[in-house]
Amino acid sequence: MTQTKSFGTSKRENHDASTFYGRSLYSVFPSRPLSESGTENAIPDLNGWVNDIYLGSSADMSVIPDNSIGLAFTSPPYNVGKDYDDDMGFNEYLELIRQVGKETFRVLRPGGRFVINIANLGRKPYIPLHSFFYRIHVDEVGFLPMGEIIWQKGRGASGSCAWGSWKSAKAPRLRDIHEYLLVFAKQSFSRPDKGESTIERDEFMAATLSIWEIPPESAKRIGHPAPFPIELASRVIKLYSYKEDVILDPFAGSGTTCVAAKQLGRPYVGFDVSTDYCDLAKGRLRGTAELLPRTEPVQLQINNNGTTKNA
Repeated sequence: MTQTKSFGTSKRENHDASTFYGRSLYSVFPSRPLSESGTENAIPDLNGWVNDIYLGSSADMSVIPDNSIGLAFTSPPYNVGKDYDDDMGFNEYLELIRQVGKETFRVLRPGGRFVINIANLGRKPYIPLHSFFYRIHVDEVGFLPMGEIIWQKGRGASGSCAWGSWKSAKAPRLRDIHEYLLVFAKQSFSRPDKGESTIERDEFMAATLSIWEIPPESAKRIGHPAPFPIELASRVIKLYSYKEDVILDPFAGSGTTCVAAKQLGRPYVGFDVSTDYCDLAKGRLRGTAELLPRTEPVQLQINNNGTTKNA
């Protein structure tokens, strides 16, 4: 067993971090642990509400019983003028995020996870949107923060133009090639139940690094202005859910989260306020079959900068 040391440890095996978490720094961050019962994951009553996309706001998900969802993964609208945006004021937008966060907390199982794909906005001024999401979900809703993943979309994801002043200190602008996945948990950092995990060893090693290098999805191919890639949703689902878990996307859009869940043999449920996108998601789901288990583990290459990609 390794332990926390002044200059760190070269590796961690059955690591005892009690010294680190016992320091005064962490005294204001209660963990609110649940007792780990060791029992099997009791499957909630799924009759009549799973494996569907609902037309309506996820601020009201009353069709879903309390404590029924194992994982919620979504990418909310950024309110920046996409086809599906309503041009809300900033406070109105945050209120929507707050209401959806509260509903997601209600429907999640104890120990369940809420993973949110979000990007920061603008340059004049720069809006650190992810910091507002932390404040809402941790301070106001009551989620526990588990970490964040940098989704590096690739250097060529948005063209190669320079922002601001060219080769001058007058007004250079940064060009984002990444977004965030914010990871939250309900009531406990670990699941108090047991279930079947479906992630392979090499997939797990890659997914537990904090930088994921996954190319973006084509908006034209999917038919939605801002789809995220199926690989992103699949990796989140494999890492943070059991096979018995119901997967929720409260901003379903083109249905990618639900498609990935169906491929991985998990029940799903999604919400969207657009009739067109609900129809799009349902069409994609009708054409989706569960993937057969791999006969050989996937081989992933870990780059020198800590990112991963398929070998």
